[in-house]
Amino acid sequence: MNVIIVGCGNVGYALVERLSDEKHNVVVIDKDKKKVDLITDEQDVLGVVGDGINYQVLLKAGIKHTDLLIAVTESDEQNLLCCVMAKRSDKYCRTVARVRNPVYNTETSYLRRELGLALIINPELIAAAEIARKFQYPDSIQVDTFTRGRIELFHLELKEGNPLIGMSVGTIINHFKCHVLICAVQRGRKALIPEFKTMLTEGDELILSATPKDANTFFKRTEINKHPLKSAMIVGGGTIGFYLAYRLSETGVRTKIIESDAERCDFLNERIPKATVINGDGSDEKLLIREGIGGVGAFAALTGIDEENVLLSLFARRVSHANIMTKLRGLNYTDIMERKQLENTIFPGVMTADYIVKYARSMSGSREGNIENIFTLSKSKAKAMEYFIVKPGRATGVPISQLKLKEGIIICSITRNEKLIVPGGRDEMRVGDNVLILTMGEIYNDIEDIVEA
Repeated sequence: MNVIIVGCGNVGYALVERLSDEKHNVVVIDKDKKKVDLITDEQDVLGVVGDGINYQVLLKAGIKHTDLLIAVTESDEQNLLCCVMAKRSDKYCRTVARVRNPVYNTETSYLRRELGLALIINPELIAAAEIARKFQYPDSIQVDTFTRGRIELFHLELKEGNPLIGMSVGTIINHFKCHVLICAVQRGRKALIPEFKTMLTEGDELILSATPKDANTFFKRTEINKHPLKSAMIVGGGTIGFYLAYRLSETGVRTKIIESDAERCDFLNERIPKATVINGDGSDEKLLIREGIGGVGAFAALTGIDEENVLLSLFARRVSHANIMTKLRGLNYTDIMERKQLENTIFPGVMTADYIVKYARSMSGSREGNIENIFTLSKSKAKAMEYFIVKPGRATGVPISQLKLKEGIIICSITRNEKLIVPGGRDEMRVGDNVLILTMGEIYNDIEDIVEA
């Protein structure tokens, strides 16, 4: 596959490493000649010095024969414009833009539809979803996140005493008064898509889908998660801190953010009214103690300085029993991590690269397919596939209960205009929707292929 990467920062470099290792033909574009020379000297890729929104630069990089263009410069607007230019140059080229500003977060479906993008990725949102998952669920509950963190798939084994044992799949929503969908049941060596009357038994392994809020309610009411997170402290009110605080506070976690910039505090207070925002220096140990670090259930060091995050996490470990997460940009702390002095670390740039590479892997030989991502769920044989519906067909405009889905398929979620739907029989898929399905069988390149002809 021929790939152009615009932007040679940390994410661009990580993408080059992974995609060139997988034998793709990669060309990088950046206005900084030193960055281009560094990558082309170290990796088996070609480089073009110039602006990715310049048509002549794109031609020089080979846009007419490119399968995928990935724009990961520091500017959201430049990334979007670069993708538009690429689509205008070659309508068959798929485009991916990194867009980080929360202002655009509610507009992603519109932008993708109107600008013809294949994927918009928000690394801070993905990182926040991963941190929240680590904080809110024990290791016994495996979680996979989809649709930019809006839907989660949970892997849960029904051990002795689990309240779901002996219940039928169809009664769970009404009994616990929360909207979850049981997508698959692994019973011994047999995997099945459950029906309304399917009875759950001890030893079953379930895959459930739900929004983060509904999932939190479900695990509380079933008491499956016996030690739910009640309080969290976040140092650093940047974009990741914003998304994390919003998500935690919306699921009932008492959340406190410490941020040094007064103007940013005003923004956080306005956007996250359920959280407590403290204007102060997060590196001040006395301040942290005064604000209750010793009693919180989770602590996240999310400032823009790696060294400060490391020191904050080590201090939190010394004075609390919190579950601790440390954000890092570089990879210079392997010694500390190997000695387990940092419990959990997160590298947003690496996560972004991994996410985009998964998309690149999902691209098949057919350029007309609308599949976005394929994930093999590690605790089962099931595969989760994400689609973006670009045109009407036999799968759209028909209630799900009337669709003749192929065997072993269940529709887990529909995202429409940034609103998430956990579908029932009356719901239908439409043009512009993001759709997540689970299958026990083959991979389907197009959403149309999940319906019997």
